[in-house]
This record gives sequence, structure tokens and C-alpha cells, in this order.
Amino acid sequence: MPSPVVSTADLDLLRRYDTPTVCNVVELFDLYPRTDGYMDRRIQACYPKLPPMVGFASTATFRAADAPRSGGAYSGLVEQVESFARGAHPPIVVFQDLDNPVVAATFGEVMCSTYKAFGAVGIITSGAGRDLDQVEVLHFPAFCDGVICAHGYCHIPQINVPVHVGGITVHPGDLLHGDRNGVTRIPLEIASAVAQACGELMAAESVVLDYLKTDRPDPKGYARARNECRDRIEALAKRLKR
Repeated sequence: MPSPVVSTADLDLLRRYDTPTVCNVVELFDLYPRTDGYMDRRIQACYPKLPPMVGFASTATFRAADAPRSGGAYSGLVEQVESFARGAHPPIVVFQDLDNPVVAATFGEVMCSTYKAFGAVGIITSGAGRDLDQVEVLHFPAFCDGVICAHGYCHIPQINVPVHVGGITVHPGDLLHGDRNGVTRIPLEIASAVAQACGELMAAESVVLDYLKTDRPDPKGYARARNECRDRIEALAKRLKR
């Protein structure tokens, strides 16, 4: 089930828009500084041609430098996928790699196949990935901070805890939106309004873009188009804040 405050229809609508558009709409609410709420450049899309990923964070920590105290490789994976049923749907797996420096890949073909089979719609890690060719055919969005060929002593010490990834803290159940441009968090209390406003923001921006496609654009006409775009966006922001 989706979060009680975010309907399936709103999630479907959010998937129609790219992540920069979503970021632009979230900014209109002035809930926090414009440099907050999104992951930094360390978190890169492995498969930039995939459509936007939208879902709720299912968080975990990861270690690979040392063997787990009990169990073997992938220790904690069964408990993690069992926890999907207790969280908002669809889940996005979000890992904080606790090793410094990162020594092994957080995910590969086995983990991504497992997560997809249990309903997850993507994975994000502050660490590395591997098996990129095999994961690509799964059409499973993956975001990471590089590639490493081996998995080391990979295990999952904690699940459903706050994690620090890409410069922000992600809590279990946070609504995330990601594509080739990066990953952002959408505050749950405004998620429906953001979904509904993306189209209007794009329409406002199209005033400028359409003008630039005319045969002979000039600075005065460009200024008029920019002013109209600005006025539309300001009017939208006022409505959203109410």
C-alpha cells in the first residue's frame, strides 16, 4: 500500500516528470533552503535512460570490510525483504555504506533481482555497485558512488534506520524521486500538491522555450516571455503556499 498521504494516482503522476521539475516545484513551498533535500553529485544513475523512479525509502546499512559476527555473505537480506511488507509501497532500497573507504560493491545481480522480485522499484547506495550488465537487463533503477568488482564480506547490520546518503539523511518511508539527474526527497505533506503542480510549472517554462523557437527572437520579446513565465510561477507558488 502507498503512504496514507500519497495516493497511487499521485505516485503515477510523479513518474511522468523528471526530477529537476520535481525539485523546482518543491522549492516553491519554501520549506527549507534550496540547497537542501536532494542527494549530491556522488549519487549517480547507473542507467540514465530509465524513466523516473518514485517510491518510499526502505533503509539499511552495509558493511563489507569485515565478516559479520554471525551468518555469511548477504547476511540480513531475508530480514530486509521481509520488512518490505511493513512499509509503504513501492519500496526503494537505500543503503549507507559504513566502510570508509568503501571496499566492495553494495549491490549486484543477486541483490537487485531479489529486491525487484519482492516489489522494490530501485536501489540507492552511498557505496558502489557491480554486475552492471546483468542488472541493466532487469530495468531496475540503481544509483551509486562508483563501481567495484567484488562484494567482500557484504552484510546488512541494520534495517529501517535513518541513513546518510549523498549528503542528506533519509528516514524509512521518505518519498524519493530519481532519474538521470539525481535523487530528491519529496516531503510527504506536500507530495500530492507537488504531483499536481508539475504540469503547471512546465507550462510556465514553455512560454520562454516556445518563444526561443520562433523565427526571430529578440531581447525585448525574450524579456516579455521571461516576465510572463515568472508571473505564472509566482502565482503558482502563492496558491501552493496557501
